[in-house]
Amino acid sequence: MQEEKITLISSYFPSLTSAQLNQLQILHRLYREWNTKINLISRKDIDNLYERHILHSLSIARFFSFTAGTTIADAGTGGGLPGLPLAIFFPHVRFILIDSIQKKIRVVNDLIEKLQLSNVTTCCQRMEMIHDTFDFITARAVTDFPSFVKVTGKNISPKNHNPFPNGIIYLKGGDVGKEIEPFKTRIKIYELSTVFREEFFQTKKILYLPADSSKELWGY
Repeated sequence: MQEEKITLISSYFPSLTSAQLNQLQILHRLYREWNTKINLISRKDIDNLYERHILHSLSIARFFSFTAGTTIADAGTGGGLPGLPLAIFFPHVRFILIDSIQKKIRVVNDLIEKLQLSNVTTCCQRMEMIHDTFDFITARAVTDFPSFVKVTGKNISPKNHNPFPNGIIYLKGGDVGKEIEPFKTRIKIYELSTVFREEFFQTKKILYLPADSSKELWGY
């Protein structure tokens, strides 16, 4: 069963090396172990780890490819999603995983150590208190999108290192019509159902807001 589930990942990401697939398998095992001690992932959803959490996190890599040295902050990372799967996929990108809950950051630090990820650091702090800048900020439905932009817009670096502008990359499900209304045509929406055939992805989306858009709207 474990082999079948990791095959689901490799079928969508054939460029993953055997070492990376092994890291994802280790991550899967560690999540299951830690979840018996601390509620990182809904216990009723733990059997869907590969599809609904690891693959969902990696979906960003189907639409974005980052140059070496890019910095990505994963805001409200919780147990390290989507940051850790993305850090495995993009070993040349620097990730900082941010959460205000100390016990979750302790778990993430343990995962980083056991996965031997040299491109990941953590920060236990609320985003409102962070003033460093990053090329991109990722998150997975931690709050409504306009509220997220208000808090994190200040943290986007004005210097671009990729073929596309720096900005916010946000995983979200369901009807986002009202949430994206303030951004009108400036936001890009990627429907995950165009790539992933599993039912879980039918309403899942990536919201991409380039930095110039958020700064124009919120005055940063």
